[in-house]
Amino acid sequence: MDFENMENIFILDHPLIQHKISMLRDKNTGTNEFRKLVEEIAMLEGFVALKDLPMEEVEVETPIEKCMTPMISGRKLAIVPILRAGLGMVGGVLALVPSAKVGHIGMYRDEDTHEPQEYYCKLPSPIEERTIVVLDPMLATGGSAADAISQIKEHGGVDIKFMCIIAAPEGVEKLNSAHPDVQIYIGHLDRELNDDAYICPGLGDAGDRIFGTK
Repeated sequence: MDFENMENIFILDHPLIQHKISMLRDKNTGTNEFRKLVEEIAMLEGFVALKDLPMEEVEVETPIEKCMTPMISGRKLAIVPILRAGLGMVGGVLALVPSAKVGHIGMYRDEDTHEPQEYYCKLPSPIEERTIVVLDPMLATGGSAADAISQIKEHGGVDIKFMCIIAAPEGVEKLNSAHPDVQIYIGHLDRELNDDAYICPGLGDAGDRIFGTK
């Protein structure tokens, strides 16, 4: 499937993003550096993903004179990481919009069926009035992302974006099929899923590498 020509799918080819993803892939990259890289990549992706935030003209007094100048309108941004790996991306987006509210959705993958299981959902209110950015470093099967976004919609969320660092084609296709109205921002589109539903070439388990667990 030709994702690059699809309206709501954005594969980001910026050299800085690609360089930092290559560093993430290296098995010798330690926990501290990995964590910083994830946050930096999230900030770079967020710069693109938030390009359509609504603006309004406000009056500001400079050292020279008063003027009308654009600022983000309403400041109603909600960041929703999918636990636990999505937490690693939150700081990067908050650095861009410190006033954003943060919700959380807890999902885990059943190791036998590879199907996502939800265990927690807490969203900022009123969620229906906010631009929502769902975060997960890896879009593998697409099940967790699709289910998380379904939960947000059930709670009233409408304006939803999804950001990941790497993705498998299978996951992109599933998420786009389930939620064609959601913008998907991808740092790098990898080759495929293996038989254990891990992204190849991938970068290992993002959660384990962010938090130093095995």
